[in-house]
Amino acid sequence: MRRPSPLPPSSRPAGGQDGAGASGKRRAPAEQDAGNGADVASPDSTQTQPVEELWHQRGRDYGIAPIIPFDPPARAESTTPPDAADADSADRPLTARDLWGAARARRRALRREVRRFTARQRRRRRIWMVSAGVLVALVLGSIGAAYSPLFAVERITIVGTAQLDAAAVETALAGQLGTPMPLVDESAVKAALVSFPLVESYSLEARPPHELVVRIVERTPVGAVQGEAGYTLVDAAGVALSTTPEPPAGQPLLEVEGGLSSSTFAAAGQVFRSLPDSLRSQVTVLSATTPNDVTLTLADGRSVVWGGPSDSGKKVQALEALMNARADASGYDVSSPQAAVVR
Repeated sequence: MRRPSPLPPSSRPAGGQDGAGASGKRRAPAEQDAGNGADVASPDSTQTQPVEELWHQRGRDYGIAPIIPFDPPARAESTTPPDAADADSADRPLTARDLWGAARARRRALRREVRRFTARQRRRRRIWMVSAGVLVALVLGSIGAAYSPLFAVERITIVGTAQLDAAAVETALAGQLGTPMPLVDESAVKAALVSFPLVESYSLEARPPHELVVRIVERTPVGAVQGEAGYTLVDAAGVALSTTPEPPAGQPLLEVEGGLSSSTFAAAGQVFRSLPDSLRSQVTVLSATTPNDVTLTLADGRSVVWGGPSDSGKKVQALEALMNARADASGYDVSSPQAAVVR
């Protein structure tokens, strides 16, 4: 915006031309104003008018709002005049107290600015801390509840037993009753189940709030071995399950060279466990001289040359087909399932 001139605009004669009028004489400014009926001050009074008034008058002519001077707020009243106080503060030397007060005021101002600019960050940090606190409280509460008597073992369930007495196993594990679920002693459970030879493997399952499930996999006996003490029932790993003076019912007699720890016995055990239940119940004698010379003797007197434990699935299919086709045969040889032989 162009700054207006501080001087008012010059007045022109009413006649439209300088020095020309109806009478040919120039009218004085006072006479012109008097003819118009306006009371205007003389040029001398206009020249003596203050510059501020002229400036505001010029601003009103251009439609500019007048500038209002800024008056600072009044200070608190003091018993000492301002000039005297300023003079005293200017004259007296600075002390350590003044420096310390100025430094403290500066630190306070810096802290206020830091708090203002870090308000959002502090709010996020507060939310994270509250969330973490709630999570920690939940975890600690859950752990505390799990290790408390609220989740103690009150019932033991035995699953998977067929030959084993489940009640005897529950009695052996009764020492775990009243123990919180996470504090169940697995070594004590193992020591209690070792006394049962029929247990091949086991697993523990906690069912809150008060049930402990013990899943047992029993050993599968493959036959009985005749010895001085009688007939000992063993599984495929050669573990003795029981000893009786008479041959156990429903179990074949094992005639294996090399003993229970030989590879021949391991091959005979694998062959017996690969048989289907319908064929396994017919075997009365399981004999082998080498790992690849396993022979089965059935209850009706027929024999089956099985060979080694490999391709047992194909050998079972070939044997079932031969037995259905030639039921009157005295023996079968399925050691090579692609070329089975009927005797």
